Amino acid sequence: MSTLDKFRLDGHVAVVTGGGRGIGRAIALGLAEAGADIVLAARRTEEIEAVAEEVKALGRRGLGITTDMMDMDQIENLAEQTVKEMGKLSIWVNNAGGADDRTMRNLVDVPESQWDYQAGLNLKAVWAGAVAAAKRMDEGSSIINISSIEAFNPSPTNGPYAAAKAGVHALTKTLAKELAPKIRVNAIAPGPVPTEVFLEATGLTMEMMPMVAEQMKIPMGRMGTEEDMAPAAIYLASEASNWVTGQILTISGGL
Repeated sequence: MSTLDKFRLDGHVAVVTGGGRGIGRAIALGLAEAGADIVLAARRTEEIEAVAEEVKALGRRGLGITTDMMDMDQIENLAEQTVKEMGKLSIWVNNAGGADDRTMRNLVDVPESQWDYQAGLNLKAVWAGAVAAAKRMDEGSSIINISSIEAFNPSPTNGPYAAAKAGVHALTKTLAKELAPKIRVNAIAPGPVPTEVFLEATGLTMEMMPMVAEQMKIPMGRMGTEEDMAPAAIYLASEASNWVTGQILTISGGL
């Protein structure tokens, strides 16, 4: 097998949660381009069905399964239906995350309901997804958790999210030890990417991003894009990283 061949994902079936938009959509399409069949999961049925059609246009099988990642039973159903409909499950990308009210607050001002929601979506759902996937995966499979560089540093006005993502790092490293050598578990920590959620939460616009990148002193001179994350996911899902587990791969333009 050549070096480039090791990045191919032919014969794999990948689940991408939060796959209807943003980073999840970009990762799903990237994995499909590398040869994987794709299952998209999110609450918005029309969005995941649209991405499934994009996957099919790339010559791969695509399937949308409407799933609330805050519901354990629905997560189990997602994994079970993937195996039933697609024949196997070998890649699971825990991408779903965020905050439902798009409001930045100091930690002392966070309502209990928001703390519970963000901890549930950004941490508990990652654990639940990994559990559901691992029970159905064969040797050589891969779990990829999407974290954030917010997990590494103080994150004023975004504390619950950062705390949950820091938990994802610990979860990733522990699962990697527990599931090795059968299943590899790694994480991607994106830097600032102006997704729809990012723009809504900050009140910024795409036109302002060059200025924001300059103010943040991003060494590479620009904000990230959703598509910047896809090559990292292909690497971590593929044979190219078959001796890599328990790692947090930071994609942040040098921050």
